[in-house]
Amino acid sequence: MKFKSISIIFLLFFSATAFSQIGKRFPSEKKIIKDPVTGVDLIFLTTKSAGDSKTYPTHPQWTADGEWLIFRTKRANGDAVAVNEKSGVMVQVTEGGYSGTLCMAQKTMKLYYMRKSEENTMQIIEVNLENVFKDSQAGKMKAVAAYERVCGTTPSEMGASGDMALDANEDRVYFRIGREEAAKHLDPNVKLEKNYGPRNMGAGPGGIGSMNIKTGELKHVVSVPFQVGHIQSNIWNPGELVFCWETGGKSPQRTWTVMADGTGLRPLYPESDYEWVTHEAVISKDEVAMAIMGHRKIDIQKETPVEVTESTEVRNPQNPGQESNWGNSGTREKPTGLAIVNLRTREMIIAGQTKRGSGLWHVHGSSDGRWAVGDDFSRSLYLIDRKTNEMIMLTTGHKQTAADHVHPTFNRDGTKIQIQSAMLSEDNRTLNICIVNVPKEWLKRK
Repeated sequence: MKFKSISIIFLLFFSATAFSQIGKRFPSEKKIIKDPVTGVDLIFLTTKSAGDSKTYPTHPQWTADGEWLIFRTKRANGDAVAVNEKSGVMVQVTEGGYSGTLCMAQKTMKLYYMRKSEENTMQIIEVNLENVFKDSQAGKMKAVAAYERVCGTTPSEMGASGDMALDANEDRVYFRIGREEAAKHLDPNVKLEKNYGPRNMGAGPGGIGSMNIKTGELKHVVSVPFQVGHIQSNIWNPGELVFCWETGGKSPQRTWTVMADGTGLRPLYPESDYEWVTHEAVISKDEVAMAIMGHRKIDIQKETPVEVTESTEVRNPQNPGQESNWGNSGTREKPTGLAIVNLRTREMIIAGQTKRGSGLWHVHGSSDGRWAVGDDFSRSLYLIDRKTNEMIMLTTGHKQTAADHVHPTFNRDGTKIQIQSAMLSEDNRTLNICIVNVPKEWLKRK
């Protein structure tokens, strides 16, 4: 009996020692390379092939102090890692895995994410990054419980998933709920949408729930008759959300907005059948950037849309979501480009568009209204001066075979852009975390 007790104690100690990896440090890989075409400095914060990728551009990338970027990687066995932009040193900031989106607070040094728990429940986890970084530097890490707090747990019937966003007040998170839970709150007279497009996605119902991260209180926000995706908060305006009708490609009505109390549900940008709207991102208190795609050739021989059938589907492995049978949308027969919509006036402007090629695809903008940025199918990155409409290419050559796209995101000051790049990849696919500064001569403009 005594031997058994000792064995259990040893096993518990060994397990805690073996898996207590939060705070683990990785040496700097930082390297500055000049773009071979534009000559712009590319500040690579990671350079090894370790399965790195940035948080989706709908969310902040930098911590509240502006010194660390948190990213997804395989170098920490599926946990998240932060890299110090100045020193290049990396620190593991989660332990035991996470689900979905990493949400970095902008008022405090906190990180929020979902983690799968028992019986299909989800825990909302808060990490005290300040203490993690301090103890990691001192080499005196404590048990993971000293750094993380369980804000609350969602019941299994809620079907919560990790598509999550943090409110501007940083007292509540919003997340996607399951179809059964969404149906409970939807008017039975509302017609449910069916799957749309060759990917057979988009069917409803869908919805958004919330949790008070101080009390654990759960609330229902909204239910809609279609599949919900890309939930993001307006981090400048408390209680305001933007989300999409997710189909894996074009949607009949992609962009939506709603308030946290369920009021104000409406299309953010009412789109026409011929428009292919995608990759919306809240960029300031009043504005959302999005791409109106102009990537497809005009077929002047056809007067009717291409019939969407699974049998005619042609996959595009490098640029997924661009299968041939989405219909006749996404051509330049109508205006396309990097669109910016005002949440208050509902007015839309086109900030810019490439003259040829796929056109701008993943887009973002600085919160001060000075700059907009976008990538295209070639993985090139373009910067736009919103005052003069001038557009320049910042960098190219990031390999069209990359595992994912460039996904540009501005920092809070609007002085630099984070991207993910396969430029250094030996297998032509693996991504690294990279920073591109807005040119000094542009920053000097008034």
